Amino acid sequence: MSNWTKDAILKALQGVVEPELGKDIVALELVELSGEPGEHGQGLTVQVKSSNPALHARKRMQEAIHFALERAFGQPVECKVDVISLKTEDRTLETRKVLPGIQHIIAVASGKGGVGKSTVCSNLAVALAQLGYKVGLVDADIHGPSVPTMFDVVKARPQPVEVEGKTKIEPVEQYGVKVLSIGFFADQDQAIVWRGPMASRALGQMFTDANWGDLDYMLIDLPPGTGDIHLSLIQQVPLSGAVIVSTPQEVALSDARKGVGMFRLEDLKVPVLGMIENMAYFVPEDMPDKRYHIFGRDGVKRLADSLDAPFLGELPLLQTIREAGDAGRPAVLQTSGDAAAAFRAVVANLLTELGKDV
Repeated sequence: MSNWTKDAILKALQGVVEPELGKDIVALELVELSGEPGEHGQGLTVQVKSSNPALHARKRMQEAIHFALERAFGQPVECKVDVISLKTEDRTLETRKVLPGIQHIIAVASGKGGVGKSTVCSNLAVALAQLGYKVGLVDADIHGPSVPTMFDVVKARPQPVEVEGKTKIEPVEQYGVKVLSIGFFADQDQAIVWRGPMASRALGQMFTDANWGDLDYMLIDLPPGTGDIHLSLIQQVPLSGAVIVSTPQEVALSDARKGVGMFRLEDLKVPVLGMIENMAYFVPEDMPDKRYHIFGRDGVKRLADSLDAPFLGELPLLQTIREAGDAGRPAVLQTSGDAAAAFRAVVANLLTELGKDV
């Protein structure tokens, strides 16, 4: 008779802790056993749900389960171990260690600098707030934080607040969006020259040491490229997915392709929720029927199709968008106009993608 009884298996798995939820996987009722196990567990399937959808997190969980079973029953272990991500509606947000109470966490990224990623991210955040959602925005562009300017809060300084006996940072709120940026903690003219580990620690503090409360959406404005900040973020934060912003010319598309590739790495597997084409066309104010595709036409749309990624829409190159950002009032705050309509259309498409069980 096999010693692989249900009680013995569950007892062995009590030593495996779900890192995001801080309790063992048996107590959290994340384990499901099926099949009739033989001497070495043949025929048994152990299915475990993980709160972190990234592949690297699920692989670590799988390794921990194998180790626990080997320690309890000896080698070899020949059962099947499946680690799947919790569906959004099943996640126990209240007990998650990192960013508890936040429903969706979305990284907004670009491979290349200068494509308007921060402008897009700021307008998406405000557009979500206009729809009645509770929204947060983390400016993770450590070396070039621009969100304080775009929200007209350059001189703001987040204040400490006591939360359950711990001192937390209270985000600055503007236009219905809770905002934190490294720019709040340095003078406007001060260059922030940090090596990767220091930058990663500073970013981590904006997540773990801040009083974000309950949010429907948190957007993270990443720096350009594919470096330490991006990897640290993916390892620290349970992302719902990533959005890639690019302009349509080839030099930008090449880097955008790398950005998609980074999130899709076998060890990361962060869902790409879609791609946005910024500065897609220019409409002269005195010739509203004319469209000039200054940087090329449909480049991001074609790239999204080739990468099997959703295309979330195109945004025009308009003077009003630039002026609104410089003035600290994102263009989507306008009650009418092409800029506001374009951002709202992109947000509608993003919400559609999030509605698909990611």
